[in-house]
Amino acid sequence: MSESNDIDEGFYSRQLYVLGHEAMRRMGTANVLIAGMRGLGVEIAKNVILSGVKSVTVQDEGLAEWMDFSSQFFLLASHLGQNRALSSLSRLSALNPHVHVSAHTGPLKETLLQQFQVVVLTDSSLDDQQRFGTFCHSNGIKLIVADTKGLCGQLFCDFGEEFEVLDTDGETPASAMIDHITKADPGVVTCIEQRHGFVDGSTVSLSEVCGMTKLNSYGPVDIKVLGPDSFSICDTSSFSEYKKGGVATEVKKSKILQFKPLDEALVDPELLVMTDYGKMTKHQTLHLAFQALHGFVKRVGRLPKPRSQSDAELLVAMVTELNKVSHLDQLDEDVVQSLSFTACGDLAPVNAFIGGLAAQEVMKACTGKFTPLQQWLYFDALECLPEGNGGEGEELTESTCSPRGSRYDGQTAVFGSGFQERLGEQKYFLVGAGAIGCELLKNFALIGLGAGEGGHITVTDMDSIERSNLNRQFLFRSQDIGVREKQKSEVAAQAVRVMNPNMNITAHQNRLDPDSEQVYGHTFFMGLDGVAAALDNVQARVYLDGRCVQHQRPMLEGGTLGSKGHTLVVVPHLTESYGPAKTGSQNAIPLCTLKNFPHRIEHTLQWARDQFEGLYKQAAEHVNLYFRDAAGFLERTLSRGEAEALEVLECVWGGVGGQRPQGWEDCVGWARRQWETLYNNDIAQLLHCFPSDQLTRSGLPFWSGAKRCPHPLTFDPSNTTHMDYVVAAANLYGQIYGIVGTRDSSAIRSILETVHIPAFTPKSTVKIHLTDKEMEEERESGHLDTGRLEELQKKLSSPPVNSAALQMHPIDFEKDDDNNFHIDYIVAASNLRAENYDIPTADRHKSKLIAGRIIPAIATTTAAVAGLMCVELYKLVQGHRKISSYRSSYINLAVQYCVLSEPLGPQRFTVSDRSGIELTVFTFLPLNCYCYFSI
Repeated sequence: MSESNDIDEGFYSRQLYVLGHEAMRRMGTANVLIAGMRGLGVEIAKNVILSGVKSVTVQDEGLAEWMDFSSQFFLLASHLGQNRALSSLSRLSALNPHVHVSAHTGPLKETLLQQFQVVVLTDSSLDDQQRFGTFCHSNGIKLIVADTKGLCGQLFCDFGEEFEVLDTDGETPASAMIDHITKADPGVVTCIEQRHGFVDGSTVSLSEVCGMTKLNSYGPVDIKVLGPDSFSICDTSSFSEYKKGGVATEVKKSKILQFKPLDEALVDPELLVMTDYGKMTKHQTLHLAFQALHGFVKRVGRLPKPRSQSDAELLVAMVTELNKVSHLDQLDEDVVQSLSFTACGDLAPVNAFIGGLAAQEVMKACTGKFTPLQQWLYFDALECLPEGNGGEGEELTESTCSPRGSRYDGQTAVFGSGFQERLGEQKYFLVGAGAIGCELLKNFALIGLGAGEGGHITVTDMDSIERSNLNRQFLFRSQDIGVREKQKSEVAAQAVRVMNPNMNITAHQNRLDPDSEQVYGHTFFMGLDGVAAALDNVQARVYLDGRCVQHQRPMLEGGTLGSKGHTLVVVPHLTESYGPAKTGSQNAIPLCTLKNFPHRIEHTLQWARDQFEGLYKQAAEHVNLYFRDAAGFLERTLSRGEAEALEVLECVWGGVGGQRPQGWEDCVGWARRQWETLYNNDIAQLLHCFPSDQLTRSGLPFWSGAKRCPHPLTFDPSNTTHMDYVVAAANLYGQIYGIVGTRDSSAIRSILETVHIPAFTPKSTVKIHLTDKEMEEERESGHLDTGRLEELQKKLSSPPVNSAALQMHPIDFEKDDDNNFHIDYIVAASNLRAENYDIPTADRHKSKLIAGRIIPAIATTTAAVAGLMCVELYKLVQGHRKISSYRSSYINLAVQYCVLSEPLGPQRFTVSDRSGIELTVFTFLPLNCYCYFSI
């Protein structure tokens, strides 16, 4: 964010789709203090800096020691004995050029806190939390307290006496098209869609209502949901009769929240937010145990020693004493003991999860976007500890968990030295080095996965680095962009080698699909201990899942969508697999809707994308295929059916015959005539077939419900959108023919004055299909211009002798280059069609999101998801065999909704012989034909 508060849309591209421009601008004025630069502090700082606040100050008086290296990813061995904040400063600063990052190495004082809008305390004492909490609450400073101890984490928020939440969930406002409105008290609205998407208490505004027009200016109205397609509104009994049309759109309302200061919130059990409903008693106990832990440190001068029974007994006694005031129905002493045994530990995955959540709370405090945590949250992954007494590994004792002057000391304190060796021996395959992939690699380096003798990490990703990656794929820098030798996998691998020089890692640039099975075949998979999926599409996940099922290898899977995220662990013979892809056909837009009856901006944007693909990609590809092998091309085209053949051959003749442009003026002329065809002639023809007053056979208006009656447009060179279309269309048309264009609008206007626009007369012979079924039946009936098809065959039977010089240049759609005319074309083409049908237009930002099929993304969710995946990794490496030990998760950081639950088991089928005697029980993982057998 610059001083002028402009937004660098190229850098913040994916995050903008989560937060929006206004929230980003508010965040760009915020100054944030993050106290404590151990693993949790640097995780929060990383995420907050990437988010785009105005400034971040990191504070720490402590010196780097080996115990920090298990989770502090910006410390190097050369930093041992040096201040943690100063040692991290340069690499934190490099994350985002728009954020000023500074270090403070002195103690925390009230005078320092006054300089910031948000203060985050990590690795702090309870006394400091209460003292600074009181100060921040009384001075309007938002306070966040975050802490991790071994496998447990704690988060607290206090945003003051009154905090306004401008957008509670960040979801796109729901809207529904209206079918009917009754005259009654209250009036009942029935919608065309089967589900309107509103909930009781929603507020909606009504527009485009014909007949009962008073509703259009009535203002927002509270509704009561009556059913999935109906709701009641205000008293409409005195309004005129409803005729047709109308759209109901949700109106988002702000919300005022009150927070208690930390010392008051400590004794209010109602303020605990659950993350795992199977652990309610554990988390109530943890609330007391964390307080007791502070008391333990104050009394003894240190944290409990790893696996020290005497220290654990003391902590249990202190918690029991606190419970005399709190009166918990159930005090889980096992949780207190486990916390004592592991509190010295400092684990990267736990810090990644709590750090992601805490950083999201910072962003909420800065922007008023999303609902903040109210007010305590606890997390534990104590099921990561060995099952039973020691499990398959060594027995955990004070000796096996004691520090060894190693970068893994913080992890050894929890799991012991033997487990650390097992981690180092692991052979893992990471598919994807994007946002989640970068976070996973960071965690792998910190925990030492594959970093020992015989261990290895293979990472593959075929993508190169783009500027829009930098906001969340934190291993990449601006100097890596567009460099062929710097593919994502290689740059990411090199970055984590810096974090942990012992990493054994190989980077590939292969797509994982059937074509790469010669590389990732049976031998490769059988040599693995596990697989991690950091993929951005369902098809690739399904394929990788199938390979893991086939070779009986565990898989960690995670994904994000803006503030939402999920994780899944697949354990052979124990849990359900990812499974086959679910069909998405129910979300497909009918072709007849796109072609003639759009009623949402999504329809016009998809239409514009289809226009782009047809005009600038497919047409050029067809011509090039024709030039390479004319006879073979004609034979293949004709075999696809006469209707499709006619379309393709018309397209080819346009690029080969007399319509081929000879210069820039021809491109402008083509674009202007294209405009006339799409936005005037085609609409005039549609209205000729179905006039605005057309009635159906049942006597109802044809243009009603989801059918919006269109109107033709008249070209106006002074209209910005009209000219935007011509400029983009002409330049793209020139590009496929190798003709250089220009953005000079005045020069283009001069050319337009010479362009001849043929007069258009609608034809009565044109048939317009009302449904996709009609369209398909027409294709199959063979009712088309066979004479024209034969004429084109004859014309194209002999290709031009200079075909090499006539080769065209197909254009692949690229959404992130704002200078290539691609999004320019999409926005103009879509909004002109929206204007035809009186559909509210979309700005460039929204148009790029929908047409570019962009997945909104933010660093906080990515970090949290990767942390949860690596928590499950601990269990896999230990060989846990109880399904109750594992967790699947769904999180929505916008509303601080975190649900961790036991995964589903595999499907089981019983096979019997003819007599009914059960012979065998098969356990299937639900994918293809692979199965596991148990008798």
